[in-house]
Amino acid sequence: MLKSLDKEQINCIESAHSAVQLLKGKWTYYVIIELLMNDIKRFNQLKSSLGNVNTKALTDTLRFLEGKGMLIRTVYPTVPATVEYELTLKGKDFGRILQQMKDWNDKWEIKE
Repeated sequence: MLKSLDKEQINCIESAHSAVQLLKGKWTYYVIIELLMNDIKRFNQLKSSLGNVNTKALTDTLRFLEGKGMLIRTVYPTVPATVEYELTLKGKDFGRILQQMKDWNDKWEIKE
């Protein structure tokens, strides 16, 4: 299929694929939404907000998003350490994509 496309079309598809890969984790979407709605959250606040997420899954998701430059992890020197998470400008900008996906879904009434 890709062989019949020109380089610009292939580049567009590959770029879109890269963006969609950010959402491949089970909890990634929910963490992004939670931080879009609340700006800054501590680990336990996120865990509580997300419901049945386990500690390892949330930790892995947060590390993945931090590694992609989507969020910032700030550690405060308290005992025990206080850790807060917030979206970077890149992460907040990704919220526009999610809004566009919602708008598209609403327009075409795509159901699960």
